[in-house]
Amino acid sequence: MEIRRAVLPRDAAGIAAIDTAVRTTNVLVATAGPQGIVLRATPQTVTKRFAIDDLSAPDRPWTTGWVAVDDAQIVGFAAVGFQAWNRRLVLWHFYVDAGRRGQGLGRRLMASVLEEAHLVDARHVWLETSNQNPLGVAAYQALGFTLSGLDLTLYDGTPSEGEFALFLSRPV
Repeated sequence: MEIRRAVLPRDAAGIAAIDTAVRTTNVLVATAGPQGIVLRATPQTVTKRFAIDDLSAPDRPWTTGWVAVDDAQIVGFAAVGFQAWNRRLVLWHFYVDAGRRGQGLGRRLMASVLEEAHLVDARHVWLETSNQNPLGVAAYQALGFTLSGLDLTLYDGTPSEGEFALFLSRPV
């Protein structure tokens, strides 16, 4: 297993072939109460696929990416972009192929992300995911991320309408 810098366009087909599907029997629901917004899991069976559709976009928001390669097959991908104004490294993509999860690839990819965060003198790594990705939220929390906000309207007017965005961050 090798973690290396992504090279585009050479790696684009392999990255696009990653199975990003998340299958869950619970989704996260937000409710407002006297202590603020509370997230709770509610039973609902969902399969959500996350698109990696900006690999050839000239205006993609990320500048640096890594791939996890095993036996010449790309099985993981992470991509980041640095925001200088608040010294935040934004994690735009973070995927491990569905058949390879739970094997430590995410930790190895995150080590590359955190190394980059140190190199650019970032203060935080920040990301956004869907409430239909509770397994991803749990994985991010295991990697040191905490919930830092949500947006109930971010996906309005998109194919993900009805979902809401969760924002997570971790200090560097």
